[in-house]
Amino acid sequence: MHRLTTQQRRDLRAIVADGGFFSGMVGVGESYVPAFVLAVGLGDVAAGLVATLPMLAGALLQLTTPWAVLRLGSYRRWVVACACLQALSFVPLVVGGLAGGITLLWVGVATVAYWGFGMATGPAWNAWITSLVPPEIRPRFFAHRTRIAQGALLAALLGGGLLLELGRARGRELWLFATIFSAALALRLVSASFLASQSEEPGLPARHKAMDTGRRSAWLRRPGSRRLLTYLVAMTAATYVAAPFFTPYMLGPLELSYGRFMVLTAAAFLARLAVLPFLGRLVERRGARFVLVRGAWAIVPLPALWLVSDDFYYLLAVQLVAGSAWAALELATMLALFEAVQDAERTRVLSIFNVANAAAVALGALLGSWIFSGLDGGAAGYAALFVVSTLGRLATIPLLRHAPAPEAHVAAEDVSLRTLAVRPSAGAIQRPILPTVEQTRPDPPDRA
Repeated sequence: MHRLTTQQRRDLRAIVADGGFFSGMVGVGESYVPAFVLAVGLGDVAAGLVATLPMLAGALLQLTTPWAVLRLGSYRRWVVACACLQALSFVPLVVGGLAGGITLLWVGVATVAYWGFGMATGPAWNAWITSLVPPEIRPRFFAHRTRIAQGALLAALLGGGLLLELGRARGRELWLFATIFSAALALRLVSASFLASQSEEPGLPARHKAMDTGRRSAWLRRPGSRRLLTYLVAMTAATYVAAPFFTPYMLGPLELSYGRFMVLTAAAFLARLAVLPFLGRLVERRGARFVLVRGAWAIVPLPALWLVSDDFYYLLAVQLVAGSAWAALELATMLALFEAVQDAERTRVLSIFNVANAAAVALGALLGSWIFSGLDGGAAGYAALFVVSTLGRLATIPLLRHAPAPEAHVAAEDVSLRTLAVRPSAGAIQRPILPTVEQTRPDPPDRA
């Protein structure tokens, strides 16, 4: 039994609290930005693009993290500074809600800053947190932290939806948007305060190899890894032809209330959480490739299913299937990405994946916007997006034929995920907490 010092106990409590307040910000803030864009009259295309294009800025800014951390000489300073700046990204949205309007330029500034500073914390936070949580307790500790974070996210998501529904009924919709964005700002600042309270060994970044992202990754030189990355980029691009337009579709043509929009979004997220333990056991028994291929097939028809019926309970069932399918694909993908990667290389691989994924998101979103605008929007535009996305996902399946087949000994149930955003089309955007990936197995020999 590992005996914790007083400082370690304080750090662990602060890590859990940070996770809860950060997730609350995600649930009540970024999740409702596309709905805000629609409410101020900026249009369906703008609502789709602000939920996607800024992610590319975030992925690119994270590449500066190693340089910034070394210049500051501290993981903590960089992470806390970025967290505070991410909180301030909500200021233009709060002002716009109170003023009754906002330009697309200011929405763009806010969302680019949100994703830029948010994703810039990722590599440093993962490296820092590895030094704070003793290896003996990582699986149990991060599982507990994840449960707290998930509960906070769901509570914030539900609360935000109910407040907006109340605001719409009373004719104060934009004022309530300002209220929930103010809450998101405050939650992130509280999260930053807990980050600032955590300890850090002097000179840790200079001694730590986890932030060494300058060399070309040995992982990327492996043919199987390149094939898997090619599939992921193609699949993501095909997915995001339609994914940015789910919120406009739900609040526009389907005329859903904020309450029902919130329920459908939460349903996909809850389905994802519910099936992950089962998927982890399935990976243990059958291997990551088995789950990967079935998840890839399961996501293919999802966009087209939205064209079958507008009955709320039918859409609820579709969302439950969607959350489960995406959970299978993304868990298997993550395990396939990290199976052959040594601990010191995982931050670098995650950075490569984030940039490639964000570029594919931007490409798909721009293509979707072009198709939608070319058809002058409306029912025909949405139908075209959902059909093109379905066919595009189907076209990526052959790319899996030569993807790597990871062994099944990875302890998938120990891996914890950090939720960066909630999405109606997939349940969430999640990334692994790297210290829990490191616990899965000893490093393999470097075969590069």
